Amino acid sequence: FPTIYRFHYKLTGHPKISIVIPNKDQVAYLIRAIDSIIQKSTYDNYEIIIVENNSTTEEIFEFYRLLEAIPQIKVVRWEHPFNYSAINNYGVSFATGEYVLLLNNDVEVISPSWMEEMLMYAQRPDVGAVGAKLYFENRNIQHAGVIIGIGEDGVAVHSHAGEPFSSVGYMGRLYAQDVSAVTAACLMVKKSLYEAVGGFEEELAVAYNDVDFCLKLREKGLLNICTPYAELFHYESVSRGYEVKPEKQQRFQREVAYMKNKWKTVLEQGDPYYNPNMSKQRPWKLV
Repeated sequence: FPTIYRFHYKLTGHPKISIVIPNKDQVAYLIRAIDSIIQKSTYDNYEIIIVENNSTTEEIFEFYRLLEAIPQIKVVRWEHPFNYSAINNYGVSFATGEYVLLLNNDVEVISPSWMEEMLMYAQRPDVGAVGAKLYFENRNIQHAGVIIGIGEDGVAVHSHAGEPFSSVGYMGRLYAQDVSAVTAACLMVKKSLYEAVGGFEEELAVAYNDVDFCLKLREKGLLNICTPYAELFHYESVSRGYEVKPEKQQRFQREVAYMKNKWKTVLEQGDPYYNPNMSKQRPWKLV
């Protein structure tokens, strides 16, 4: 885009990054995720922590045995009902890196320098969480930051979801920028900050735990950033599915109510990075 310039901050060190990946079955997706990290990443000081949660297929345990032979990979077991927040908190407790990189099992790395692109912002003392630009399998945008206070339930939506791969966003908005929140499908943060805000809220088992986490960082006066130069595919919700069963819908509504109660004032004030004159139902569209 003619008026957008790309910045490269120098890395101030070579810190270890702990990549935490929750997983249940889905061996093909996990293989693709792990292979893309190892084969494509140009950053080399990292470990991978896979948090196994109630898998049932023999092939996934065979794959775990292969992975455990690799020094930089460890598999830990969370033998409790699915709770995305609790699983990530448990995984982070094993992290030996200065930085934590939360990652879903259904992603595939595109940008070889994805970790450096996120780390150059995460290393700044004024930054909390850093997110990536994610794409659906059809190459349309899945995530380019999170806008709060809008959408069907009034809590949050992904920015520019559904836009084509080559889109520069509304008025060129898809550059590295401050956002209210980023998705935990790919989120980097200092481990010390993760611990300082109490990690992920385990009352939010599935929905909005990442938004809540990012708002806690903002509450500490920190910035959350999304960079379009860390790119991954995100084959969304392949492990757990969508919220279609009545009990899942009920749980989702409880989590919506939790967010609206806890962050009532913040949500009512609106997203500081979103124009209040634009639609609250269709992001970046005029009312």
